[in-house]
Amino acid sequence: MTRTSRTYACLRIFAALLLLQATMPRPSAQDEASRFRVNVVLVQLTVAVTDSKGNYVTGLKPEDFVITEDNIQEKIANFEEGDEWALRTPPPAQPSSPPSADNASAPASDAAPPEPTHMLAGTMIPGFNGANVFILFDTSNYMYRGFVFAQDAIADFIRTMPEASRIAFYSYSRDLSRAATLTPDRNRVVSGVRNTVAGDDAALYNSLLLTVKDAAPLQGRKAIVVFSNGPDNASSVPPEDVAELAESTGSIIYIVSTREAQSEPISSAAFERISKATGGKAYFARNWRQEKDAFASIRDDLTHLYTVSYYPQANPNRGWRAIKVQLVGKNLSKYRIRTRDGYSLLQQAAVTTEAYAAPVEQNSHPE
Repeated sequence: MTRTSRTYACLRIFAALLLLQATMPRPSAQDEASRFRVNVVLVQLTVAVTDSKGNYVTGLKPEDFVITEDNIQEKIANFEEGDEWALRTPPPAQPSSPPSADNASAPASDAAPPEPTHMLAGTMIPGFNGANVFILFDTSNYMYRGFVFAQDAIADFIRTMPEASRIAFYSYSRDLSRAATLTPDRNRVVSGVRNTVAGDDAALYNSLLLTVKDAAPLQGRKAIVVFSNGPDNASSVPPEDVAELAESTGSIIYIVSTREAQSEPISSAAFERISKATGGKAYFARNWRQEKDAFASIRDDLTHLYTVSYYPQANPNRGWRAIKVQLVGKNLSKYRIRTRDGYSLLQQAAVTTEAYAAPVEQNSHPE
């Protein structure tokens, strides 16, 4: 199914829900007043900027970036390089009274964007410093030969991640196992790695979709690092659905495959599409040294990402919205930009509603 077809299908479902809502009894004024509504959707982009040799470009400022959504120029609200926030614009205040019935179902992002009220240089925002990293490890029977080497590479990656980052470790074969939820406790995560055992069939895309859903409500930089031996023989969802949800919710996907691209062309092509669509990278490692190099590259990438956020301008488009990021100014247009290229309005709004209504609380304590 193409992206346009999926978008139209989502719109038909959304319209049906609105018609169903119209036939239901209206709640009392008291119930209506107590209902929480999300009026603004913050769109967050993670952007890698490199020169012609692949070296990261640092020291850029908010004014160096121009963001357009469906060719509408947006105003930057939050800007971060690495772990330090350089600019913060607070979101518009929630209305004190409930919205009228006429606009109750209006898309969240049609609200007017906030006017900047102040800038705080070097301000750290709780929940935004450091990255949230989900590691998804293939423990299917495809991994028997290199299982121990893969565990070593993942454990080294965990130990060398910046202290500000939180890490979760999941494994999968036919089903997903959440061995360690997001935590700053490296020992707990490494213990989860060491306790994994090999399973049977591989349901990569099912498990990756569940991981994307876990990451979706989180704010700040969020990345999913997949270690896979390639084939998927047990999933019920296609890789395109995973890529679209990850794009819409702002999760970067990195994939480390133990197979050479030429040896598994179908899986390799899917890995390339998913990682590119979300602003990540795909790696194909022939041996354990290349696996370690791939993880080192991912760690380097995560520490050099710019995070840029904005509140979308009014836009009649209810489906897929295309995003374009450019650099402006003297000698900046020569640099290369890697980021996601858009999002689905309905998926973005649904995830934001979930995040505000039931914030995800992750800590370092075992479940």
